[in-house]
Parts: sequence; C-alpha cells; structure tokens
Amino acid sequence: MSQIDQVHSISPAVAGSRIFKFVAFLYGIAAYLVFFVTILYAIGFVMGLVVPKTIDTGTATPPVEAVIVNLLLMSLFAIQHSVMARQSFKAWWTQFVPKPVERSTYVLLASLSLLLLFWQWRPMPAVIWEVQDPDLAVTLVTLSFAGWVLVFISTYMINHFELFGLHQVTNHLIGKEAAPARFKTPLLYNFVRHPIYLGFIIAFWAAPVMTAGHLLFAAVTTLYIFVGIALEERDLIDLFGDDYRQYKQRVSMLIPWRRSV
Repeated sequence: MSQIDQVHSISPAVAGSRIFKFVAFLYGIAAYLVFFVTILYAIGFVMGLVVPKTIDTGTATPPVEAVIVNLLLMSLFAIQHSVMARQSFKAWWTQFVPKPVERSTYVLLASLSLLLLFWQWRPMPAVIWEVQDPDLAVTLVTLSFAGWVLVFISTYMINHFELFGLHQVTNHLIGKEAAPARFKTPLLYNFVRHPIYLGFIIAFWAAPVMTAGHLLFAAVTTLYIFVGIALEERDLIDLFGDDYRQYKQRVSMLIPWRRSV
C-alpha cells in the first residue's frame, strides 16, 4: 500500500463497504450527467443555438468590464482544469477525495466552472467578420458541427467513460481492479496526437459571424489548448516514456499529415 493510500480521509473499511460503493457510483453518474448537460449547452452557447443565453446574448456591459470579466471566467476554468489534472495535485487531492471518485469530482468541478462561465459571460456584440455568402455560411456552420462531432468521437476512441469518471466508479462498485495504463493510439490518434483539441479549435473558429466576444473566447481557449497540450504531454512522457516520445516524433500535434511538431 502506498503512502497516499494510507492517508486517505476515508478508511479502507468504509471505502470498501457496499453502501459507499453504491453512493460513489451514484455520485459518478450525477457528475457525468452534469458534464453531459454542460457540453450540450456549450455547443448551443458557442454556436448561438437553442439555449437561453449564448456567447452573444445577455446584459450589455462596458467593453472593458466585459473583457475583464470574461478573461477572469476563462482563467478560472483554465486554472481549475489544468491544476487538477496534474499528477502532483492528484497525489495531494486523493488524501481527501477517495480515488474511485477523484475523476468524477474533477469532471464535476470542471463542468460547474463552465456553467458559471456561461451564466456570467458578458456579450461583446461588435462584429469582426460576417460571411455574406449563404453557401459559405452553411459550410462554416457544418464545419463547426463537425468539430463537435470530432470531439465526441475522439473521446470514445480512448474510453469515453474512463475519461469522465464512470469507468472508475463502476469498477469500484463491482470490486474490479483498474487495469494498468496502456499506451495506445486508436484510429484518429494515428493522424494527430490530440484530435479532441483539434475538434474544439474547429468548433470555436468556424463561425459565419464572428463577434468580438466570440473572437475573445476562441483566441483565449485556443491559447489554453496549446498550454494544456504542453502540460499533458509532459505527463504522458513521464507515464509512458520512450513510447510517447517516439509517438510524438511520428505523429503531428494537431494538423493531419503535417510533419510532427
């Protein structure tokens, strides 16, 4: 048993009890449902579809205030999302949060920070560009949808349910030990190392009408994606060593068939 396992705030007897396992399972499902609602709202928020508040709607505020508030909201998500994903934070965090629900807790807090962003986002409606050609506008909307589809497809290729915590709480419920992490590159991961991030970039930038607020959101999230990739790949090299170094040399980061960078 590792030192981290020994200092869990919940004793092994409690963590292994049937009641705790069932509660942890329900918690994991609830966290996943919150995530699922959040990602669906995100699609409508960015694309200006269906949802009550989009990236370009809401109470008008002075431009400087809008920029400051929006940057703070995006920074809150970026810090929470990046810090909690680091192995050093997990080693500390799992002293207080049982390992089976650690991923679900991460997913839940990330979802809540995104919901806060949607709620408090300040619109910046000044139009930067607007595509007048209807066929090109439809093409861009279709491309944005394709970006979201790429995000979802890519998560399923690397175990969607493990990525969002359901796999962990299910294994805990049935008493199944988690399998050791294996390095694998299914389908799309043979063309780009980060198809999920590529999908987000496409979804955020393929807009027939680009307002100042949308541009700020797309630019900051794209910058965050590159920072996130650097942090994530450092962790992956620590975990998989030469296997990931060779993969990094062989496969491009985001652009298919481009020489690896």
